[in-house]
Amino acid sequence: MSSTPLKTAIVYPDSDGAPMAESDSARDYLTYSVEALQLYFQDRENVYVSGNLFIYYQQGTPSAVIAPDVFVIFGVEKKLRMSYKTWEENNQIPQFILEITSKTTQIQDEEDKPIKYARLGVREYFQYDPTGDYLNPQLKGATLSEGKYKSKIATKIDERDYKIVSEVLGLELHLRKGKLRFFDSSTGEYLRSYQEIELARQQAELESQQERIARQQAELESQQERIARQQAEERIKEAIPRLQALGLSLEQIASTLNLSLGEIESFLTPPQD
Repeated sequence: MSSTPLKTAIVYPDSDGAPMAESDSARDYLTYSVEALQLYFQDRENVYVSGNLFIYYQQGTPSAVIAPDVFVIFGVEKKLRMSYKTWEENNQIPQFILEITSKTTQIQDEEDKPIKYARLGVREYFQYDPTGDYLNPQLKGATLSEGKYKSKIATKIDERDYKIVSEVLGLELHLRKGKLRFFDSSTGEYLRSYQEIELARQQAELESQQERIARQQAELESQQERIARQQAEERIKEAIPRLQALGLSLEQIASTLNLSLGEIESFLTPPQD
């Protein structure tokens, strides 16, 4: 009796089992980039933004995998994934990749990854070195041309800062005092992360509360001044008859109370109905 050999299922791990070790700056800029781009494309259901996720690009070969720090894929559903398999996603690959680079990843980011990304057809490849380990300036970008990456033109913003346009994203990547920011030229605003939006909301709420307290304080002070003025007027009204009873003229009363004669006379004039 013959037996059919069992086929071993191919496993595509969601992680390599090793803890992800990132410097503070690398983690912060990775988080900022992913969140800022997710928010920018939030109304487009066919744009997937993620980072540090395994992307398998050859069915049956688990070793054919990349895990860019930040990437954007067009033409696929916006949903949560444990990993990304191109053959399950209409063979769509990232068209924009950003690596948060450093001296420890220099060889991979400068030599290995550009070759692999170019073969896959990734249209734009950017690198950002937050601590300035080896890139000077700290940001550079390239676009795929005839199977190879060609450096993108950087435009100066001022003496120290400059920008590089991403045609894929429709955004500008700015280097401002060594910090990476995504800039939307159509709105004239920098993209913000979820945390930055929440902090801005809290700041606006705090400022609104402070303005409300300031208005209330001003109203209270105005009310106190009005009460004080009314009380002073009452004391003057009570003082005038007593001073008249002592035989003082209106001129003398005005001098005594440090008021003008007209002010004294106004206190003596009955209010008009």
